[in-house]
Amino acid sequence: MRINEEIHIREVRVTSAEGEQLGIMLTRDALRMAEEQHLDLVEVAPKAKPPVCRIMDFGKFRYEQQKREKEAKKKQKTISIKEVKLRPNIDEHDFNVKLKNALRFVEEGNKVKVTIMFRGRELSHPELGRAVLDRVAERMTELVTIERGAKLEGKNMTMILSPKVQKPTKTVKPVKEDKGGNGDAED
Repeated sequence: MRINEEIHIREVRVTSAEGEQLGIMLTRDALRMAEEQHLDLVEVAPKAKPPVCRIMDFGKFRYEQQKREKEAKKKQKTISIKEVKLRPNIDEHDFNVKLKNALRFVEEGNKVKVTIMFRGRELSHPELGRAVLDRVAERMTELVTIERGAKLEGKNMTMILSPKVQKPTKTVKPVKEDKGGNGDAED
């Protein structure tokens, strides 16, 4: 935005600080009018014929604009990508712990990158890693959509999951093994 002496057009359409139209006048007359009111002449529509200028307190205008931008920034939600790393031969309990972490990330509204790390000879059996990723996707299917399927990149296989738009009504719990017992079920 150009203000005061930065405006080099001969004639401008002027509006007052209250918003009423003052008409088309010479730029120097509009500047003089703004100075008499101890305000600034601000070009608000430079592409119009003739350009539109407004008499206002530019410092106050910039302050309020910055305040609105700050409020808008506070209200916007940032989505980050959280990562869960697994191995192709992971045990059931470890798998459940990692799955629980991934579920927590999704419930917080973050995307989850599930990574299978291969070492040495494990790399010759990528189907084992793909099976683990399929298990993760199967268990979380109610809460997530698969943004990017399983893909082998170097020594890692990755899959990206993003939360579904609607709020889930029930959460997926890790499978617990029944250790036997007297048969009584606890709820």
